[in-house]
Amino acid sequence: MTAVHTEPVSAAELVARAKELRPLLERNAAAGERDRRVVEESIQALTDAGLFRIAVPKRYGGYETSLRTMLDVSAAVAEADGGTAWVLTLTNVCNWMVGLLPQRAQDEIFGADPDAKVSGVLAPTATTTKVDGGWRVTGKWFYNSGSWHATWAGLGIPITDESGEVVNQGLAMIPRTDLGLEDTWFVAGMKSSGSNCLVAEDVFVPEHRVLLVPPAINGEYPSEHLDTEAFYRSALVPVLALVLVGPQLGMGRAALDYVVGKAPKKPISYTFYTAQTESVGFQLQIAEAARLIDTAHLHAYRAAADVDEAAARGAYPDFTTRARVRSDTGYVAECITKAIDILLFAHGAGSFADVNPLQRIWRDSATAARHAVVSPQVSYELYGKALLGVEETITPLI
Repeated sequence: MTAVHTEPVSAAELVARAKELRPLLERNAAAGERDRRVVEESIQALTDAGLFRIAVPKRYGGYETSLRTMLDVSAAVAEADGGTAWVLTLTNVCNWMVGLLPQRAQDEIFGADPDAKVSGVLAPTATTTKVDGGWRVTGKWFYNSGSWHATWAGLGIPITDESGEVVNQGLAMIPRTDLGLEDTWFVAGMKSSGSNCLVAEDVFVPEHRVLLVPPAINGEYPSEHLDTEAFYRSALVPVLALVLVGPQLGMGRAALDYVVGKAPKKPISYTFYTAQTESVGFQLQIAEAARLIDTAHLHAYRAAADVDEAAARGAYPDFTTRARVRSDTGYVAECITKAIDILLFAHGAGSFADVNPLQRIWRDSATAARHAVVSPQVSYELYGKALLGVEETITPLI
């Protein structure tokens, strides 16, 4: 592989590129919902802006940024459209996981195409047969966000030995051309995410393209470049969890900006208020929603700093810190969904008109907040157990 040298690009520049695309992404948002996939023009614009390369190693022309930058870029795109931001977010975090693999696998994916787009599902919903040099895989994986645009997929598999016994769990990188797709994504929110079912029928996956998940949860990655690439020393589950609320931050900001922007010329029906801004009740609602959105940002950024700073030091966050990141993730989702609910009450029934972006923000945020790895109650239980020293856990994903 020939080394690729990327000109340094700041996080601020990447966020600025995302913001510049807002008119285009907003214009295509309704069509994305209708077609149940992000409009190809939007995907190409994000690609041209380099926003699918923020988690790609610099060795392949990527920007190799940070978890904080992933959050900020996702949020900036979500100000325009939550579904588009979700596809960008999930693709980027799956691209980041490629950076954990041996260079041979990275060469096959990013060496062949620095703009490769990886979708992914961690659950091992497949059967495998051990063969010389790898495994043969058959299975179905639901909820592959960005499935229409992916060129590769990282899919959970059971790791079996020669006798057929399951001895571990893995994440297999498989070319999208080796997979079928079942169009199954019919939902109320995140319609454009295209989170369909991918299907493998007796596909061979070589061993070097499989990441063993239990060791990875403890920071054991097979990349040969960990000494020089801090980003790929980041803690696995905290990264996988926290990125999921990047779009929430942007959707919360967009909802607040929209309601505040309309308030000076919007009367409150069946009252003497000729503008919402005149009402103390409305003012209190805006203050509460803004405070919740600010709180969400503070927790998201604290959690990102926990992960990024540990990776920079070459340290793996301890169990309690990782559990706290899961808790912060759930709390971000809870704060944003509460804020949006308050803003809908404040703005009024017009929020639900098809032409009003608030109704799409509401549906997209509510759907994304229910992702299993975001689930506030599960996340809080994990953190509470960690603080109390309760050894019994309810998931390995910490």
